[in-house]
Amino acid sequence: MANTLGIIKPDGMRRKLAGRIIDKVERAGLIIRGTKVLWLDRERAEKFYAVHQGKPFYKSLVEFMTSGPIMVLVLGGHGAIERWRELMGHTDPAKAKYNTIRREFGTSIEKNVVHGSDSETTAKVEVAFFFREDEILPKE
Repeated sequence: MANTLGIIKPDGMRRKLAGRIIDKVERAGLIIRGTKVLWLDRERAEKFYAVHQGKPFYKSLVEFMTSGPIMVLVLGGHGAIERWRELMGHTDPAKAKYNTIRREFGTSIEKNVVHGSDSETTAKVEVAFFFREDEILPKE
C-alpha cells in the first residue's frame, strides 16, 4: 500500500474546487493520510520542479505554481499511485477521459487543476518534500 502525492493547483484552489476533488478522491476509495494548504515561494517551487529545469514550460510552471495557494495531499490505499493517476486523467484536459478530474475541471495543459506522482520512487521523494513522517497517518 504505497502512498502518493496529490496537489490541487492554484487554479483549483482559486475556483474553490478542493471539496469536489476530495469527494472524488474518497469516492474512488483512496485514503487521505495527510493534507496541507500552503503557498509555494519561488525557491521552493523551483526546487520541486527542478526535474523540468531547462524545458520550455519550466518558467511558466514555476510562475503558475507560485500564483496562489495549493493543497498538498498524501493519498494511500492499494494501487494508490495508479488509481490517483487514472482519476486525474491525461495532462491535457481535452484528451482526458470523461469523469476524470482534469476533464471535468481542467482548462488547459498548464491549468489542469491537479498533480500526481508518476511512480513509487517519485512519490516517496514528493511526499517527503512536503510532509514529515509524523504528519502522515499510518497505513491501515
